[in-house]
Amino acid sequence: MTSTTTHAPWRRAAVTGGAGFLGSHLCERLLDSNVEVDCVDNLLSGSAGNVQHLVDRPGFRFLECDVSSPDSVAMLDGPYDLVLHFACPASPADYLRWPLETLDVGSLGTRNMLAVAHRHGARFLLASTSEVYGDPLVHPQREDYWGNVNPVGPRSVYDESKRFSEALVTAHAGTRGTDAGIVRMFNTYGPRMRAHDGRAVPTFVSQALAGEPLTVAGDGSQTRSLCYVDDTVEGVLLVAASHSVRPVNIGGGDEVTMLELARRVVAVTGSHSRIEFIERPTDDPARRRPDTTLARELLGWEPTVPWEDGIKRTIAHFASLTEHPALQS
Repeated sequence: MTSTTTHAPWRRAAVTGGAGFLGSHLCERLLDSNVEVDCVDNLLSGSAGNVQHLVDRPGFRFLECDVSSPDSVAMLDGPYDLVLHFACPASPADYLRWPLETLDVGSLGTRNMLAVAHRHGARFLLASTSEVYGDPLVHPQREDYWGNVNPVGPRSVYDESKRFSEALVTAHAGTRGTDAGIVRMFNTYGPRMRAHDGRAVPTFVSQALAGEPLTVAGDGSQTRSLCYVDDTVEGVLLVAASHSVRPVNIGGGDEVTMLELARRVVAVTGSHSRIEFIERPTDDPARRRPDTTLARELLGWEPTVPWEDGIKRTIAHFASLTEHPALQS
């Protein structure tokens, strides 16, 4: 597979949500590929610390900006040939805390950034999500599946925001000819996730390192398919370089139950934590695994980082943040 690290076709990129978990890795990979980067973030759920190690690198610029505001977006002077729209609270804890902001960035933010990309003649790529499939009735999920989403449920602010974003991208490309595409990412994990953002991997790792019970929702039978952040970033940039208009799934093939995931984390950390079952959230999807046939055939992409390597790197990141006496023998 051709690496985007050595063959990036862009000169300057704007990455919204660039101080977030995934956005910061994208900024780093683009800089490594000799692409200048404007990292755009209002720091609602992102952290300046995620890109602190990039601030002195040539070609990097941090812009504190709310992309939902037309006045703020005016500062994005470019010129750009790539716009990656990754701004959005992505964890349940965040989008339930900021529901209106989540809807705004999916609607106003997406439209504003499409206008920026169109003005500069740039390739635009929307960060969409497996959540557009809702609690899927088709398994695994292909890009032509329309989904099973509750439009008024607690998760709807995120799910429907992304579905509306996809509609905006499609309309902009169709009516204005904007070079715009969509990448639907499944459960990505890795360093720079926040310990208490509500997603399974950082929650379980943090609990195991602290010697606390691992809190598994429901009976733990619901599944997710995990993909290490380096693989996701590679897939995202390949979708960006492809000029595909169609949505493309990017995600891992390691479908695992939440109970099995918790047990894996306990085993790898060497923790003595026990597993504790808690109430399962409303509309929590029962199964999730991407059909990545299109990514493989169109882009030559497939995940390459084994689970064992990815989780060890993730655990090392969290362990480096603080002392964890519960792991000391």
